[in-house]
Amino acid sequence: MKHIYTIGFLASFFLLSCGGGDSGGGGDDTPPPPPLVADPSAASLVFPENNTECNEGTILNDTQSSVIFEWSASQNTDSYEVNITNLNTNTTQKTTATTTEATVTILRGTPYEWFIISKATGTTATATSPAAKFYNQGPGTENYAPFPADAVNPKRGETIATTTSVALEWTGSDVDDDIEGYEILFGTDTNPSVSLGTITESTIAATVASGVTYYWRVITTDSQGNTSQSEIFEFRVN
Repeated sequence: MKHIYTIGFLASFFLLSCGGGDSGGGGDDTPPPPPLVADPSAASLVFPENNTECNEGTILNDTQSSVIFEWSASQNTDSYEVNITNLNTNTTQKTTATTTEATVTILRGTPYEWFIISKATGTTATATSPAAKFYNQGPGTENYAPFPADAVNPKRGETIATTTSVALEWTGSDVDDDIEGYEILFGTDTNPSVSLGTITESTIAATVASGVTYYWRVITTDSQGNTSQSEIFEFRVN
């Protein structure tokens, strides 16, 4: 009988040990981590092309037309945000698409810049395409004003090392390829008005001092006397 009691005790011990996880609190209830979502890649713009006149689309009235914007599919992407900026007013309209094209109503005879932001469900990461500039064809337009220039050096908002002179550099473009020159306005006022001169090159030297923030813009002129003003760029000298 003594052996029977001993066997019974050992059996009870093993049952309690194996079943302890069911009594609550002993198991690992941590949910598995969510699957990793790959970051989207950047799309490539197809139409309208960079530095061209957009002469396709549906004319709606004297001032507007609808244009089909097209781009290539990007990897790991669920949706695309189309950003289209009116370069005359610097206002941006946005639209979302799940395919690789979107029909958007824009103004005729107006310069635009556009780019695509690729997005994916399950991640906040995004990817931005390069930007492209174009003119939306207008009624009776024979020659277009140049596109507003873009700053190259110093970059907008950049802080540069202590120096007494900086080479301002920019890029200009024109559908008609007839840019005649650039006038550079420069100074410490947020709306610079002092001209450094008009030149045909895309770089000019400016005198600067340490601890000062400077502002500059570029006025581009073509052979027909058409002009465009860039945005105001700024930089600071250490």
